[in-house]
Amino acid sequence: MFEKIRRLFVIKTKFEVYLITYALALGACERGKLYLDQYPGFGGWLLFVACTGAVFMAGAKMLDAIDYQKAYGPE
Repeated sequence: MFEKIRRLFVIKTKFEVYLITYALALGACERGKLYLDQYPGFGGWLLFVACTGAVFMAGAKMLDAIDYQKAYGPE
């Protein structure tokens, strides 16, 4: 029973990674817009770039993890 529930939260394909990265990017851009309102100028833009940069790093790490899992197995 718990195995079936756990499988729902396992990322298996690159398509799933792209969907998750897209959702993270939408949230990061929304948060970045709020930063631009709170901190106008260079500081706001710096925080905006930090939000979106974190999403790109997380997406790349998830894509690498999918490749490693296919090459070496689940463990």
